[in-house]
Amino acid sequence: MAKTACPIDEAGIKSIDYKDTEFLKKYVTKFNKIVPRQYSGVSLKNQKKVAQAIKRARYMALLPYVLDLKKKIGE
Repeated sequence: MAKTACPIDEAGIKSIDYKDTEFLKKYVTKFNKIVPRQYSGVSLKNQKKVAQAIKRARYMALLPYVLDLKKKIGE
């Protein structure tokens, strides 16, 4: 199996900030779980940084921990 390059390294991103929620949403499933690195293709070093940033963003209430599936959109 051929190794693929990490998309974060290819984009030239040096630091992963917890305040950049648009970037972090790419690495969260529709149920707000962190995407495993086998699916996202991120290197181990960057996966740890992404996971830590997502956890910090959740703690600071920038990202939700869970989604309320019963709540309708627009309420």
